[in-house]
Amino acid sequence: MLKDLIILGAGGFGREASLLTEEINAAGNDLMWRLLGFVDEDKAKWGLHYRGYPVLGGSEVLQKIDRNQVEVICVVGDPTIKRRIVEQAKKQKLTFASLIHPGVRIADDIYMGEGVLINIGCLLTVNIKIGDHVSINPGCGIGHDSVVEEYSTLMWRVNVSGNVKIGESCLLGTGSTVLQGLTIGAGTTVGAGAVVTKNLPDNCTAVGIPARIDKGEYT
Repeated sequence: MLKDLIILGAGGFGREASLLTEEINAAGNDLMWRLLGFVDEDKAKWGLHYRGYPVLGGSEVLQKIDRNQVEVICVVGDPTIKRRIVEQAKKQKLTFASLIHPGVRIADDIYMGEGVLINIGCLLTVNIKIGDHVSINPGCGIGHDSVVEEYSTLMWRVNVSGNVKIGESCLLGTGSTVLQGLTIGAGTTVGAGAVVTKNLPDNCTAVGIPARIDKGEYT
């Protein structure tokens, strides 16, 4: 089955997603994508081409698409911006695609929401829940019985141990690690390379090894 796809967001992450669609198609699975291009609110990008795909315009483009044929996926790293774009798309009653690299093994007991992106080199084991509009960059690992709530983003090579709960709209920086059994509160950012050894509350930033809440002493 061939479906049309529009990527919401024409930044670096969005361009990586265009490569992901090509890799999905090359695997020859039942579902394949015809990438129509990108939608982005940055007018300076309108009419440009990235990797051969056009930036079609801003959100007004989505009012004209065939909702029975075209699906969209929001590929923006910042969870707050991602949520805003997705909520706007929901108001337009659009259908959300998920893009999962063909090399990622998905066990039968993994729950996957809508609008999920999982890139190359990721490993998910068993009994894992991935919420709506979660983005997982290349090389991440997620252990047994873990939960990643909606709108969260895992940057490159994040390691999530077993039985971890990551709240909604979290951002885990490149190379960060969360030890087993911990909870990261909603809206929290974990800095690149940080190692989380204790539960983190909502809406904080944690950095370092072990990770400690950044109270603004760093600039």
